[in-house]
Amino acid sequence: PSLLLVHYLCCAVVIATMSNLANVHKCGLNEVILFLLAIIFGTGCSICSKTMMGLHGTNGTVDETGIPTVELFQKPLFQTFGMFIGMMFGLIMHWFVLAFKISFPGYDFDQDADEGDVEIPTEKTSLTSKMKAESNVDNASKEIPLWMYFFLAIPAIFDLAATALCMMGLQYLDVSIYQMLRGSGIIFVALMKQHVLKDHLHQYHWVGVFWNVVSVVIVGGTAMLASGGDGEGSNNSNTSETFWGVCLLMSGAFVQAVQFVFEEHVMTMDIPAPPLLLIGMEGLWGTILSICVMYPLGYYLPGSDHGSYEDPFNTWAMFTHSKNIQVAFFIYFFAIFFYNLFAVLVTFKLSSVWHAILDNFRPITVWGTDLFIFYYINPLFGEVWTQWSYLQIFGMAVLLYGTAIYNAPNAGSLLLEGQWWAFGINLSSEYEEVKRELEQAEIDAKWEAKRQEFKVRTHSSFIESPRISIHTQALRGIGAQHN
Repeated sequence: PSLLLVHYLCCAVVIATMSNLANVHKCGLNEVILFLLAIIFGTGCSICSKTMMGLHGTNGTVDETGIPTVELFQKPLFQTFGMFIGMMFGLIMHWFVLAFKISFPGYDFDQDADEGDVEIPTEKTSLTSKMKAESNVDNASKEIPLWMYFFLAIPAIFDLAATALCMMGLQYLDVSIYQMLRGSGIIFVALMKQHVLKDHLHQYHWVGVFWNVVSVVIVGGTAMLASGGDGEGSNNSNTSETFWGVCLLMSGAFVQAVQFVFEEHVMTMDIPAPPLLLIGMEGLWGTILSICVMYPLGYYLPGSDHGSYEDPFNTWAMFTHSKNIQVAFFIYFFAIFFYNLFAVLVTFKLSSVWHAILDNFRPITVWGTDLFIFYYINPLFGEVWTQWSYLQIFGMAVLLYGTAIYNAPNAGSLLLEGQWWAFGINLSSEYEEVKRELEQAEIDAKWEAKRQEFKVRTHSSFIESPRISIHTQALRGIGAQHN
């Protein structure tokens, strides 16, 4: 019955999500496939990450009796390092696309953009959303400035710190709890947008933040109750370790939120960086920082891994002597790369709001897959259903509810207009105001694109025709005035 409950919940959310996805501007079969692929590989990332922490292997040494020494492969820093290695593969694909001029989202090789293909500004922004919203030109044909390659080290620093903290917390938590608590980043983003960037947030934003806080309390409490219960859980951490894992994970969510706010505050210029380059350069800088900063700190900080918090030499020895660890890592490697690739493409083809919805949809698929692994594949892995799992389902529902409220009035969101599930809250006037602002922003963006088009034409040898309309001549005049 418990598995059926999660199964029906997954099906309901998939149907609701796909029905909303089908109504997104210019959304077709390709966009739906991208969204589903991002979910599949995103789920694989989380499952592989937790599975690797439960694997055992030998480092090539033997004990007094000549039996190979077997250890648990709990290496959070190694997984962080592996994530950046997987992302760095994007550079190879970037150069391959440029060399052979392969048609790929974000790479426009002397092709005219669709006149109405304009990105509407949204609440959550990223490098790619800024790139697309502010520049509707041939990004691939531009020469990428040298400073851009170094500039992309800044989000890599934030990503390194956030991922390392989250991986450290994951070793003490079930992967479903881990995935849900990562959704708490929206709380920190809202607080910093209001008090650091001085952006005005609407009332429905704070209602969404409130329900996200409630979900964090419920999910975090579920983890604490399960760890202090009768030991039926699949995670072997005690209450204090679980609390420490929750703290580490929340710290990682905070750092990730700082990254989002930094990008929104700084990325106001036109950045000619295609999606594959963004992924690859962040992976390159993350790899360099992992080798030069993260691993030396992990080696010299005291811990339980042969005297270090994480011993890179022991990690390498276990990796080279354990076939199952190698297989798990390579699966993790490709899952990381393809998830980041499809997640960026979801942002590029749809909007950054759908990237946020993607991140908050993953807890359902991760939990359902983890339960399936435990009961139908191997009980040594996966996650067991406990007496507190019903409370976890409730917390997950609250998380989705709060996120849907926060993302209004975009596709896939919930509008508080006095319905029973809105608890009498009616913010219709606020939604109308926001919709008017978005419509005006879309009109301004289209007008600017049109102005730039006619500005280019004023530099051509095109001879004026008496049949050209006054409106067209006016547009050309505006373009020339801003030259």
